[in-house]
Amino acid sequence: MEWRGRRESSNIEDQRGSGGGGLGGGGMRIPIRAGGGGIGLIILLGILWIGFGINPMSVIGMDDGTQTTQTTRSSGPGVNGTADETDDFIAVVLGDTEDVWNRRFQSMGQQYREPKLVLFTDRVSSACGNASSASGPFYCPNDQKLYLDTSFFRQLDSQLGASGDFAQAYVIAHEVGHHVQNMTGILQRTTDMRQRMSETDSNAVSVRVELQADCYAGIWAHDTQQAGLLETGDMEEALNAASKIGDDTLQRRSQGTVVPDSFTHGTSAQRVEWFKRGATTGDMAQCDTLKGQL
Repeated sequence: MEWRGRRESSNIEDQRGSGGGGLGGGGMRIPIRAGGGGIGLIILLGILWIGFGINPMSVIGMDDGTQTTQTTRSSGPGVNGTADETDDFIAVVLGDTEDVWNRRFQSMGQQYREPKLVLFTDRVSSACGNASSASGPFYCPNDQKLYLDTSFFRQLDSQLGASGDFAQAYVIAHEVGHHVQNMTGILQRTTDMRQRMSETDSNAVSVRVELQADCYAGIWAHDTQQAGLLETGDMEEALNAASKIGDDTLQRRSQGTVVPDSFTHGTSAQRVEWFKRGATTGDMAQCDTLKGQL
């Protein structure tokens, strides 16, 4: 992805080294959903929390269930051993999402409220509660902020086999996709609906929400490609990342079996399909994973 020297978003809050508020203030550590993985939906104490929902260390059997692994910064976009430019890269990608969604909301006669992206290490406090980096990147609709520990990019590359700068960009674009859902009222409506459902039916709705965020990430990729900013292999990097975080792939890798009723994020094939649909069509109407549900 061609990103160096381009506009960087100013909507970034750097909380690294601040301690993140620990686990005090009445909050609690966000648990990793059993059998979950990829970009997940967690409802905790009535508060909506949307994030990657994956502890990569647990996937490969190296997490002891206590504190997350030591946080280290990624060595740069693509984790390719170059000088660390991750912060600049993140700011450019977020700026790209702002440009894309500002244009699209304006075309619909609406105003897009740009989300903040919070960088943290180890643990962080949000309006949705407290979390450790083991929870993965997440979006909190209560404060309209994205939260990211950049060490996740290293884990994405070395432990899940999803390398490349556009794989990292996909992570950010997906969380922004949840913000778009929040702006359009989808998150609140699906949250209300899930509270009246059985666990199995609620999980099925969660999958649809996550796949739509994947499709919205594809919409961003479509517009970025149309602007001539993608390089050879970028789309393949994002599609590979989507395939690596499917529920079925992660469950098979971590526990050797697959339990479809526990899926909350979608299979690898579904993640790839919906990202590709958004990237190919560039049409938000084609991202209606909840058709007939709302």
